[in-house]
Amino acid sequence: MDHLPGQAQVGASGHVRIHRAAIAERGRFKSAQARWISAETDPLPNQQADLMGAPLRQLPDAKVVPRFEAGAWEEIWHAASSGVLSFPGGEILCSATPAMTLIDIDGAAHRDLNKHACAEAIARAIGWFDLGGSIGIDFPTLETKAERKAFDAALAKALADWPHEATAMNGFGFVQLVARLIGPSLLHRFATSRVGLAARYALRLAERCEGTGPVLLLRVHPALRARLRSDWIAELARRTGKQVQLETDPALALEAPQAQIITA
Repeated sequence: MDHLPGQAQVGASGHVRIHRAAIAERGRFKSAQARWISAETDPLPNQQADLMGAPLRQLPDAKVVPRFEAGAWEEIWHAASSGVLSFPGGEILCSATPAMTLIDIDGAAHRDLNKHACAEAIARAIGWFDLGGSIGIDFPTLETKAERKAFDAALAKALADWPHEATAMNGFGFVQLVARLIGPSLLHRFATSRVGLAARYALRLAERCEGTGPVLLLRVHPALRARLRSDWIAELARRTGKQVQLETDPALALEAPQAQIITA
């Protein structure tokens, strides 16, 4: 925590702003980063502005919904699970490392690679997975400076609405992006808590199951059964109005639970 007043003591209460959430990585855990705002007895600053000084982004069309519509998030979830996004003529492979998030371009030879479609896929991955911090992109090696500049221009256009800094592509086809990091991306979450994410996905899948009958049967990989807490199952029963029956099947993938309504 920074901006602590000189008179602050251990155990004191106050208002703080979390500007980077805690991030779990393989073998270590990074604590959240915060900034002291005021003592607990002091009024909070104007909430119409970001407490770090930047204006809040206005979302006039935002609304609170009980759940996302079917099809609005499943594709993103599975893309983050695999780390793969396809585009015409190739695909991008995304992976989280302690140093940075890496995006590898795979597919056709560089002369046949659709640079605009590739750049749009990178922009889609950044938005879908909520990427931030340091991001390295490994393009196929381009022989001429003109070719590298063309990819730089396509990438800059695709990322025009995303605040960041970028290096020019070097002779080995590598580009680095740097943006504000405010918390773990979906890629980081899958890298450190895949079973937990898959367990929650199973609950969402079951909640959307349609049909007439008193029993909701949810079949999952055995590893997920241990992560499905009793209060989560009770909440699933409350939301669906059905008795929940759990079964395990080691043949099922973690990311492929099955749910159905049965009559008994």
